[in-house]
Amino acid sequence: MPYAPINFNEKFSLFSEQWSPKIIAQMNDYHFKIAKIQGEFVWHSHPETDEVFIVIDGEMEIAFRDSVAALKAGEMIVVPKGVEHKPIAAQECQILMVEPAGTLNTGDAGGDHTLEAVPWI
Repeated sequence: MPYAPINFNEKFSLFSEQWSPKIIAQMNDYHFKIAKIQGEFVWHSHPETDEVFIVIDGEMEIAFRDSVAALKAGEMIVVPKGVEHKPIAAQECQILMVEPAGTLNTGDAGGDHTLEAVPWI
């Protein structure tokens, strides 16, 4: 198997849809997922796992029930398991998420935005 770097810009150029994560790598039982986001996502939590958001390009906020965390390119946040949150981006933002394989993007909320199977790209 050849070893090669994964280029974020190249991967982001392969799709345009928003709020539709794509898996770009796996480490042990964790997936590295990229997504383009804009607007507001749904309130949700992940009762069984923490979730990492890393901003690759743009700016976003993570709303919590008692506060809001603002992130810009080059910054990250860890949302602890069980903590309700809502990602928001006024303009299109490119993010990397790190979470256990099989983690639903809408956590415990379900709904129209839920992706049962996240594609590899």
